[in-house]
Amino acid sequence: MRQRRIGLWLIGACGSVSGAACLGLAAWSRGLIPTTGLVSTLPSFQHLDLDPPDAFVVGGHEVRQADLLTPVMELHTRSRVFEPALIDACRSDLQAWSAHLRPGILYRPNAAVQALSNRPDVRRLRHPLEAFLAIQADLRDFQNRLALEQVIVVNAASTEPPFQPDDRHQSWDVLRRALEHEADLPLPTSSLYACAALDCGFPYVNLTPSRGASLPALEELACLRRVPHAGQDLKTGETLLKSVLAPLFARRHLRVLSWVGHNILGNRDGWILNDPENKASKVKSKDALLAELLGYKPQSLVSIEYVESLDDWKTAWDHIHFEGFLGTKMTLQFIWQGCDSLLAAPLVLDLVRLVALAQRCGEAGALPWLASFFKNPLAATTHDFTYQFALLEQWAARHQSRSS
Repeated sequence: MRQRRIGLWLIGACGSVSGAACLGLAAWSRGLIPTTGLVSTLPSFQHLDLDPPDAFVVGGHEVRQADLLTPVMELHTRSRVFEPALIDACRSDLQAWSAHLRPGILYRPNAAVQALSNRPDVRRLRHPLEAFLAIQADLRDFQNRLALEQVIVVNAASTEPPFQPDDRHQSWDVLRRALEHEADLPLPTSSLYACAALDCGFPYVNLTPSRGASLPALEELACLRRVPHAGQDLKTGETLLKSVLAPLFARRHLRVLSWVGHNILGNRDGWILNDPENKASKVKSKDALLAELLGYKPQSLVSIEYVESLDDWKTAWDHIHFEGFLGTKMTLQFIWQGCDSLLAAPLVLDLVRLVALAQRCGEAGALPWLASFFKNPLAATTHDFTYQFALLEQWAARHQSRSS
């Protein structure tokens, strides 16, 4: 039987996370690497009809003058990751996929994103309908030209400033009319991409804190088109540990008095987050879960600082001050150090495999069983990582019982 061909369309295709994911995809398909870090290869999920790595073809949008080899070489030379032999073995795949990249589309970008956009043919479109149609044209061309059964659109672009929706964003019918007739419609670029993808029948995965498909109108659109989507903001470091440790304090009845987290990182993500507008989205996402997990809100502080020399290596230092038996005050501290892009990249591959399967199974709208991957998971009821991961395993078990 002919193997399915699945398109992976990356928004921000030449960023570090996208580059690491593409190198990993190529290396995995060639049998050059173990599956360490890939959740979807754990025993709980091996019975699922998940697409193998060689089923995927990569394309995407990019606002910088770059190809898929650019971030891979940057990570190698500046952050000292990847063996040269691995890059050489996968070079032809990265070059072939780079032929499918298209100039990025900007709609009402803020100053930080404007400064990042150095590709001469980047499309700065002023009318939202023009941007919407241009995105759809690129997505459909990718699918038709390469005869792809599915296309999964993944937002790996830079974090946008916070966006407050209004009445126009509550209903798809209202938003559709606004897209057509309001030249100054307030809508983040991430939501324009989500809108265009979902309307085409293509699942959308938001790796960032940006709004994406989280608007009520886009959830309605996803259900109308019978398309799944997932997000938002990948959980790879400090927040992942918070989602594991905070329930420990609650279940041992230890009262957290204060929780302070300082994060430092380099790379392009850190540079974008150095802008106060963009940083506000990330800080809100990282600080949202403590009150829900503990049942009360301790004093908390989250900081994110750009340190250029760190490149892709990030460090989080957390200080947790808590009260135990007889009012005794105690402290837990931890330091988390990791390569930012290599923590995120395998999750990208997990998500596209799982979301592709969900679409084939007829699921639509936000997928709550993917909550364990995200800081601010859509349609989820808890931030507790153990419970979130159990949802994923239960979903997999249901598919096993259906197929047996």
